[in-house]
Amino acid sequence: MTISAISLCSRALLKIGASGITSFSDGTVEAEVAANLYPSIRDAMLSSYPWSFALAQTSLPRLLDPPASDFAYAYALPADFLRVISAGDETKGKGINYRIVEKQLHTNRERVVLTYIFRQQEENFPPFFENALIARLASEFCLPLTESTSRTEFLLKLADSEFKQARLIDSQQNIPKSIDNFSLIEVRA
Repeated sequence: MTISAISLCSRALLKIGASGITSFSDGTVEAEVAANLYPSIRDAMLSSYPWSFALAQTSLPRLLDPPASDFAYAYALPADFLRVISAGDETKGKGINYRIVEKQLHTNRERVVLTYIFRQQEENFPPFFENALIARLASEFCLPLTESTSRTEFLLKLADSEFKQARLIDSQQNIPKSIDNFSLIEVRA
């Protein structure tokens, strides 16, 4: 089955006992709720954790106009940008001082490499994230469609459990992070 925004929303709707949808413009209450809530829920889920499947690294293009104050250079953020993980230079992808202002990254460095969470396409979602997103969508769709707060609370607990499971699975795909610049380690060396 091809994963799409429609299929994810339809599966979430089925979880709460509502009718599935074939398009966001079906003209049904379910389609209207899904069309209005899906984009923000998807982006919130993607940006809530440094998912390995939604992590990217790129050199940022410097803008001609410098920032008004505090920093010397301004850089344009990528179009699919959701959240910064770190900013660095060509030698190390982290460690520089920066600030995000109006879809720009401000810093004193002449070159910037940004590690960030991007808006991944649905067909590239791994199964563990797909399940967590469907559970979150079901919990968010429940109240406007069923008006049942107790059912919504139950689904929210299930969604939190799915989210924790997805984070655990995703975290096992990388090597553990080392501790950098920790005073006790430096003293012992």
